[in-house]
Order: sequence, then structure tokens, then C-alpha cells
Amino acid sequence: MTHAAPPRPRRALALWLIAAGLLLGIGLLTLAVRTELQGVPVAALGADGVTATPALLERGAQLAAAGNCMACHTARGGEPWAGGRPVNTPFGPIYASNLTPDPETGLGRWSAGDFRRALLHGQSRDGRLLYPAFPYNHTTRMTAGDVDALYAHLRTLPPVVQPAREHGLRFPFNTQAALALWRILYFSPGTYQPDAARSAEWNRGAYLVTGVAHCAACHAERDVFGGGSVDRFGGGLMPDGRWWAPSLHDPAEGGTQAWGVDATVALLAGGRNAHASGQASTLGPMAEVVLHGTQHLPESDLRAMAVYLAELPVQPVKQPGFEPAPDAVLTRGGRLYEQHCAQCHGDAGEGAAGAYPPLAGHRAVTQSSPVNAVQAILSGGFAPATRAHPRPYGMPPYRSTLSDDEVAAVTSFIRQSWGNRAGEVTALDVARLR
Repeated sequence: MTHAAPPRPRRALALWLIAAGLLLGIGLLTLAVRTELQGVPVAALGADGVTATPALLERGAQLAAAGNCMACHTARGGEPWAGGRPVNTPFGPIYASNLTPDPETGLGRWSAGDFRRALLHGQSRDGRLLYPAFPYNHTTRMTAGDVDALYAHLRTLPPVVQPAREHGLRFPFNTQAALALWRILYFSPGTYQPDAARSAEWNRGAYLVTGVAHCAACHAERDVFGGGSVDRFGGGLMPDGRWWAPSLHDPAEGGTQAWGVDATVALLAGGRNAHASGQASTLGPMAEVVLHGTQHLPESDLRAMAVYLAELPVQPVKQPGFEPAPDAVLTRGGRLYEQHCAQCHGDAGEGAAGAYPPLAGHRAVTQSSPVNAVQAILSGGFAPATRAHPRPYGMPPYRSTLSDDEVAAVTSFIRQSWGNRAGEVTALDVARLR
């Protein structure tokens, strides 16, 4: 049975409607981009001069620590806060700006309103849209008073002359139009609104974790355009591709739900802890967060953050099916472990209390991704120096000592010994991280 083709007038009408819909969509999108590019005038933010009282400066210093601002805005070997450090992204490097009050190359000519607009709306002093490597999708949740406190603190820094470096983003990601599109998709300005059903302590923790501390900047799941949520912490490979941020929703990865508040406070304040399920210590980027940031916060803020993190919904990460590594790989890895690792971590991966973490059952070893275990071997494991642990034990790097095959073998051995059941690591995995 055959069907007659639709009458030509109906077909023409359908095509006209499709074309009209496309044109309307393009027009609305163009209007939205233009509106985004116009941004928010400084006068609309209601910021007057900031009176730098001792209490305001102390609060600003604590907020700067909570955000670990100095770490990103200090180049390796450079002057603190003067910028120049690359933030490597899948789209190219972005170089951090100079936050010192130098009038020519830093924030010296920025008003409190300019600074509010940057943190709350992601716009520079000249009105340009800022790249979200600067986490304004988090800082927008800050109160205007806290933004002013941070501004006052930065004004007390010694001025440093250091011009901005040109970003290395590829086209079209280096255009303001592309940035406006990203903001339309992912940026929602607005101060944090407390949840009336939660305690004041939980709300304080949520304000810090999702706001100035911007924990999801590392721990959020991200799509191909780098979009993520400020209050979702499913984890993944960090933007620089060197470290893995574990899921904070899974107690087997990075979640603290089974620890108790005191153990989480100990980790944030001292860089390591002991808890019901074992021991934990920080290394890599998280060690830097503790070193420059969280150890300097008042205990009340650390407890608030711990309360919030403890109540994140538990969502286990899907684990790949377990397949043991070939016997030859495990045998070789065992010999390497005995030669290089057992003296500190123990013959059975039991570690040494107060010095070296156990590897048996350690979630940094058994988590779905082997990235952090490989990086610890390549780059060394260095805990932060804190008031609680001023001279922590460290682990030397083996980047120049072991080949890719050897690193893969010993990592596979560690991940599949003493009851650990995690996937094999290949030489290609190591080569990608080296």
C-alpha cells in the first residue's frame, strides 16, 4: 500500500516554520550573548569605600586562606600573590593575575565595587568577562561584606610589579563570545541562601565549601566544556590532567561520611588523621590546600565544613570489573616493592603509625582511578607542614629511578595485594602521567 506525498502547501508551511524557529532561536541566543557581554555596571553593586578595621582584616585573611587564593596566584619561585602561575586546562593555559595592590599591574586602582563585580559577577575592572579558572561561579555565593573583607586584606599586601601573562587558550575558547555562551549555560550569579531546614553550623559549612573554598572546582564532575555544579562532588581527573579528585559522595573514594566530624577537622587542620576505618593523609593538591589554607581557619569553620561534608548524600562510584594482573607483573612488582617501599610501608602494607600510611585497604590505592597512586610514586608523597605536624614524614620521588613498566608493575602489585582489589596499571597509563 502506498501513501500520497503531503500537499506542497503543507510541506512549504512546515519548512517555513522550521526556518522561522531556527531564526528565532538564533536571534534569542544572540540577544542573550549580547546581554551577557554587557555585564553588570559597577554602580549597580552599591559598594562604597571599605574601612579596614582589624576585625575586617582578620576576616579577610581567613577568607583568603579558605579559598587558598595565594596558591593559584603565586608562580613557582615567584613573589607571593603576584600571579603568573599557569592554570592548565583542556583548552590551554590560563595565567593567574597579580592580586597585590600595585597600581599598574595589580589591583592598586581597583575600587571595592570593581572587586565585588569580579567576585560576584565574573567581570574584570574594564568590563571583560573573566575565565572561570577564576572560580566566580563559587565566589558569587559570598556576601558583599565578605567580599569587602577579602578586598581589604589584599590591599595590605606588599605591591609587586608583575605584568599579566597572555593566556594560551585555543580558538574559539579565547573569545568573549564563547565565554558568554559558557556563562549562559553554567553561571548563575547569586549569594548563598541558607537552608532553613538545616542547622546554622551546616549552613556555614555549605557557605564555605560551595563558596569561597570552592571545593567543587576540583571535586565536581565536569562535561566536555568544563561545566560543573558548585554543590556536586562526584570527582574526576583534575583540569591539569595530573591528579584525580576523588568523589566526596563515596566513602570508599574521598567521602568523610563514615569518619565523624573530629576526624575530618583533624585532616583539614593537620593534614592527617586516624578514624574508624583507618588513617588518612593528604598529598598532592590537597596537601597544598591544607598547607596554605584550611590549617589557618578557626576551628568553628572547620567543624562547619566537616558537618556539611559528612551529610553529603552517599553515591558509590561505579567500579570497573576486577581482573587480576598477570602473575609476571605482580611478581616483578613485588620485588620492586620489597626493594623500594617495604622499609617504610611494611612487608604487608601495614604502614607505620604516625609516620607512613598503610597501603592495605587505603582508599587512595584502591579507588577506581590509579592516577593518585601513580603520581605519588612518580612525584613523591609530601604531607603539609602544619602546627599539629610541623615535620611530617615524606616519600621521595621515583620519576628518574623507575621506568614506566616498573612504576606500572609496583602500582599494580600494591593495588592487588593484602586484600586490595583494584585494576591493573599499564605502562601506557604511567606514560600519560609522567
